[in-house]
Amino acid sequence: MKGNHLIETRLIGQAGLAGTGSIGRVTGNLDELPTLPERIRQILNIISSAERKPGYMICFIMYDITSNKVRTLIAKFLLKKGCIRIQKSIFMADMPSDEVQDIAQKLTEIQKMYDNNDSILIVPLSEDYARAMKIIGQDVDIDLILHSKNTLFF
Repeated sequence: MKGNHLIETRLIGQAGLAGTGSIGRVTGNLDELPTLPERIRQILNIISSAERKPGYMICFIMYDITSNKVRTLIAKFLLKKGCIRIQKSIFMADMPSDEVQDIAQKLTEIQKMYDNNDSILIVPLSEDYARAMKIIGQDVDIDLILHSKNTLFF
């Protein structure tokens, strides 16, 4: 499997994860999530921008990967690419559509490198659906934060 190792090394390098001390390198425990308020702040930064940039798309990238090594590699890759982690296996991105296509292509190549039954989903999300997102947990009322609740006064 020497050929697979070379391919893996090339893909890791392209993903910007090879070497040590590189700028933008992702460090720390990847199993730890930011706090829920921090994740909500990151989501709100994406969905509450006044004007969408032309050619940008919002998407979820979700995976079910059994190998810890591969899962860690992909999490680092997605964080390096600018995705935000909103759940342990769910990332959100707001980037040019060609970057999303590049991520999809690299993830496809990585997924083909080993025998697995894993799955990776990239789900485009319209701005309207993103704004209609419901976040449940820890006394968070996302509708109130987004000012999407209507109150009638008589």
